[in-house]
This record gives sequence, C-alpha cells and structure tokens, in this order.
Amino acid sequence: MTTAADLHGPLLEQTGAFRGNALLLTGPARVGKLDVARAVAAQHNCAGQRGMYGEACGTCPSCRALAAGAHPDLLLVEPRATTSTGKAARRKLIPIGAVLSARDKAREYETHVFEFLEVRPTFYRRVVIVQGAEYLGPEAANALLKLVEEPPHGALFVFLAEDLRAVLPTIVSRSARLTVTPVSDPALERALLRAGQEPDAELVAFAAGRTGVLHDPESVRSALQDARELTNALGESLLGALEAAEALEKRFDPAWHPETLRFTWRDQPPHVRARADTALTALQEALEAYASPSLSFQVFALALRGAFGHA
Repeated sequence: MTTAADLHGPLLEQTGAFRGNALLLTGPARVGKLDVARAVAAQHNCAGQRGMYGEACGTCPSCRALAAGAHPDLLLVEPRATTSTGKAARRKLIPIGAVLSARDKAREYETHVFEFLEVRPTFYRRVVIVQGAEYLGPEAANALLKLVEEPPHGALFVFLAEDLRAVLPTIVSRSARLTVTPVSDPALERALLRAGQEPDAELVAFAAGRTGVLHDPESVRSALQDARELTNALGESLLGALEAAEALEKRFDPAWHPETLRFTWRDQPPHVRARADTALTALQEALEAYASPSLSFQVFALALRGAFGHA
C-alpha cells in the first residue's frame, strides 16, 4: 500500500513540525493535496513511533481510526456539489452554513465547524480540512477567520486550493503556505505496482505526476477509452459520430471525461484543439444549465466534426 509519505515525504517533514493554526496547501487538481492533508491530521494525533519523514506510525489507535475513515478529531468541509433538488450545482460554494448550524437552513452539512471545535479532542488535536478554499463564500471565510485566529483547544485548519490567487487574502495571510507538487513518473509507476495495478504508459502520461489520479485508475482507463472511441468515430461518418456521442452521454462522468478528452486531443494542431475545447466547454455549460443531455451531446458531436475538419 502506497502512503502519502512514500510520495510526499519531504513535505511531511515540514508539516509534522508545524505548530501554527492554519496551513494552506496549493497545487494542481488531483496532485494529492487531500492525501497530504489527511497525513497531516494523522501526524498531529499520532501516539506511536514516527517514520523517516515524521509521518504517523499507522498503527496506533488514532492512525487506525483515520485509516477506517472514522476519526473523531477530523472534519472535512467541501463545497456543495448538488442543489436541494439533487442536480449538479452550477456554482460551487462553501456557504456560511458549513460553519454555523443556525445558518444551514437546508441542513446540507451533517457536522458544522463551530460545533465540531467546541468539543475537546479525543486524541491530541482537532483538524478541519477545507477542500476547495477558493470556494469559501465571504461570510463563511469571515466566520472561519475568528476560529483560525483563536482556535478552540488548539485546533488546526488545513486549507486546500488549486489556485492561490483565488483564495481570499484574509485566509492566505493567516496561513502557512506549502505547495504540493507532482511526483515523478517512476514514483507513480511504483505506486501503481504497490496497489496491484499495471503501470501502463497512457495512464502514467495522463496522471502527469498527480497522485490523486491513482485513487480510481479503472475509471480513468474507461474514460480514456471512451475519449478515444469518440475521437476515432468523428472521421468515420456523421452517423458514427452521433452514435459515439450517444454512447458517451450514457457514461459521461464530469470528473474524468472532460480531462480525458482534452488529453486525447493533445497531439492535434493548436487550432483544432482550440475549437474542440470550445465545443467541450459549450457542452459542459449546457449540462450545467440542465439542457437536454441528448441534444447537447448531438450538438457536441457536430461541433467536434467541424473542429476536426470532418464537417
């Protein structure tokens, strides 16, 4: 089993010695920020013998609770992904209701930050991981700042963000900043082997050092196959392109397919990639606006055929 220390050990040397109130981890999507954040939570609650990089022991009661996904001193706060009707949210947001239960009218969050921090830690330190700090609304950020400045029971905040520039300056100024960088291809290959996965070249190239891609390699492989099939069908016939788009609609995963499509088009001339990317962006916007999926994918296929010169 691959651990965060295997892939981001030097970074954990710094986080293990951190005694401040807030860390801000930045880096590309799926680079492993959440894995590092969980490793930080483990470090600050571990009662066992530390590893070479100061990482948690992995065997003490706190580490076992974290591995089981039921650690009493860890709270993960994420943006709303759906609306009250169950549809995908048009705009991601961490509202003030995530911080204060009294402001969570729709009860979208089971545990709220303020109430979570009122309770003394079961082990050593309560840790709040904010996944997507760039999606903090101003009200939520201001409410969190009061807790960050004087955290109850010495709690630790770990903010995660893809783009430092998108995080509110008040959060940035009160946090120690660390960058989570992509790892080498050989390190990714070793991680796949430890997980019992074959380190095929396409998957490693797509991951580009982002360890988070390894969490669901089969879904990535499937999405890459779908992207190839659609792209190959574009030049066969109009009917073939529409049928491939219909098949993609049934399997479309917004977490993977947009990125695998762009990866599949990486060797195309710049003007082709630009037009194809415009078509993909239009598809995503149509789906977010709850337009007819069937019609949206048909329009997408027609636009792609034009982009690739098959119209």
